[in-house]
Amino acid sequence: QVQLVESGGGLVQAGGSLRLSCAASGRTFSSYAMAWFRQAPGKEREFVAAAVGTWSGGIPSYADSVKGRFTISRDNGKNTVYLQMNSLKPEDTAVYYCAADPFNMGTPAPSRYNYWGQGTQVTVSS
Repeated sequence: QVQLVESGGGLVQAGGSLRLSCAASGRTFSSYAMAWFRQAPGKEREFVAAAVGTWSGGIPSYADSVKGRFTISRDNGKNTVYLQMNSLKPEDTAVYYCAADPFNMGTPAPSRYNYWGQGTQVTVSS
């Protein structure tokens, strides 16, 4: 069983930055694909970014809407994955969720992720 705890959300003005963190329990963190999703009120949960397990050699993937502004990274020594968000826009406002895929696929499909955090609110004011 893996437990995920997000932190770092908050209120920021448009153009600002935030860094989200997701701390994971478990000894196999480095082999899991980790991803960030977000869900705005009245909308479906959408993919933001994913990073496959360390030994897979893959490169991170991003939704087109955040490419060039957001960066996903992981620190396997701390069992933590991060989402650096720059040049934030009001449309980035959502609850952001961290997710783990023990099969290390790192796909954009939420159904592929077995473990989820509780979410952290990000609000971007115009």
